[in-house]
Amino acid sequence: MSTYTVVTILVAISAFFSYLNARFLKLSGTIGIVTIATIASILIIVFGESIPSINKFINTLTAHMDLSDTLLDTMLGFLLFAGSLNFDINKLKGQIRPVLILSTISVILSTGIFGALFYVASLIIHIQVPFVYCLLFGALISPTDPVAVSSILKKSKIPKHLETIITGESLFNDGIGLVLFVTLSQIARQRKVEIPFGQIAQLFCTEVFGGLILGIIMAVVVYRLMKAVEDFQTIIILSLALVMSLTVLSSLFHFSGPLSVVTAGLYIGSHDLTSDERGGRTRQYMESFWKLIDELMNTILFVMIGLQLLKLPFVDDYWRSGLLAILIILVARGLSVWLPVALLKRTLDLNYKSIFILTWAGLRGGISIALALSLRESKYKELIIASCYFVVIFSIIAQGLTLNNIIRLVLNKKEPTTAESK
Repeated sequence: MSTYTVVTILVAISAFFSYLNARFLKLSGTIGIVTIATIASILIIVFGESIPSINKFINTLTAHMDLSDTLLDTMLGFLLFAGSLNFDINKLKGQIRPVLILSTISVILSTGIFGALFYVASLIIHIQVPFVYCLLFGALISPTDPVAVSSILKKSKIPKHLETIITGESLFNDGIGLVLFVTLSQIARQRKVEIPFGQIAQLFCTEVFGGLILGIIMAVVVYRLMKAVEDFQTIIILSLALVMSLTVLSSLFHFSGPLSVVTAGLYIGSHDLTSDERGGRTRQYMESFWKLIDELMNTILFVMIGLQLLKLPFVDDYWRSGLLAILIILVARGLSVWLPVALLKRTLDLNYKSIFILTWAGLRGGISIALALSLRESKYKELIIASCYFVVIFSIIAQGLTLNNIIRLVLNKKEPTTAESK
């Protein structure tokens, strides 16, 4: 099956699932797509043997879908650029302290808390996962997913300052999360815990600061090129070239690709393309184009996530660890948000109601799954992948569907009547 055929089938399935959601379920795009794709996968697993042709076709399709490479190497840059391009950087400036705390200290805390609790839980249910693999699982599942967060928060009723915090956190927590993941992967592979602090610091600086510097340099250059032309098509092509170049160069120099793309998107999005009214139209056209890219790739991505369940014949063996992982990540997320707030309450200006909302709005998505799939082969890889799927599906469907109800409950807001909504 050729790459073009696979892409065509994915787009067709995405269009069909989008239609079903818009026509019948009427849920938020991401939630509806994941729900339908998950149900379709479960039905194929249950009834696939009675319809062997369909079962064979879907399994052939999923065998040609490499979610890890497709997301991390191809789709993620476009999705992050689209999200950061429309992000209000002025709002970010007002919430920079909590964003920095949540995207660094909270990720480290969550990784440690999750690893410790999952290790104890693994002993209780007699699966005995080594502590380093529990921490590795914590590193890939702790960072919130910018794609899932941005797509679900668009239609939520979360207070604006909390929306800015959780969106900003999800855009910037890649750096520390990736350093933790790579470091723990090396420890697990080498079976030793003595990795020099200097090596970790060098890795962090290369990934994070390298990505930030590359992103800002490329953004400045491309922005000047955009300012020098009036042709809308040329501006769009320049923006596409920027994203693709950043992805390739970051991989080449071992920088953080997501951070470089986010930095570039924030810079381009915060500057006017021209000083006259034409600049407003050009900005509107470019944002519309990237919104379309965002919606299309989001839909395809979450269809892929749902269909990937067909590649998990071992889910039955790991349902206990999956359910425990859901509970543990919620506890770890809550504590990792609460501890910094409790220690720096005056500085962060967040109350305990905000902590609860931030905990429930910390969604996981495709990046966690992609990182889990990228793990080197070991007897614990299947457990981590299966448990990760449980967390992601619960996060998107259960937390996404109930987010507005949680917000109303915590903030004591009543559902607006029909007359009030008008």
